[in-house]
Amino acid sequence: MNETSTMISRRGLLGAFAATAVIATPTYSHAFSFLRGAGDIRRLKMYSGRTGENLDTIYWVDGDYIKEALAEINHFMRDWRTGTSIDIDPRTVDIMAASHRLMDASEPYMMLSGYRSPKTNAMLRSKSRGVAKHSLHMVGQAADLRLKSRSIGQMAKAAKACASGGVGSYSRSNFVHMDCGPVRSWGG
Repeated sequence: MNETSTMISRRGLLGAFAATAVIATPTYSHAFSFLRGAGDIRRLKMYSGRTGENLDTIYWVDGDYIKEALAEINHFMRDWRTGTSIDIDPRTVDIMAASHRLMDASEPYMMLSGYRSPKTNAMLRSKSRGVAKHSLHMVGQAADLRLKSRSIGQMAKAAKACASGGVGSYSRSNFVHMDCGPVRSWGG
């Protein structure tokens, strides 16, 4: 495939995804319909610099979430400071995976923050005005991510294309926040 064909293909995918995301916003049930030709699977690849752990899992196949894979994601995204974990909202996982796929990235995300216990959130909030008192991290609905091969702008653009949650760009700290809360964006 030549470069022009690749660009047209990506534009076509982005257009198809944007149309699907608008329809899927309330339920997220069709967020990956543009991937049907790719085997109808959802995959998430991440690593944690804090724990040294890696995650590479297929968590959804042909319309069904894989319970064991979601449990693995819950453990991986735990609060590394306290060791506690909760169920991560699959909608957040879907947004992360869809954004990764839209960027056509092969490297795994570096996860900076997934679930945060109320204790951890309060501690971080005492050190930074950028930490929300009622953060979606505390209910398993948010992740802070980084990719070496993509800029903050590229990551935020892909996440915003999902039109399925919040996207925060933190250029100074070099990460993007993705959540499955109300559709909104901030930062730069």
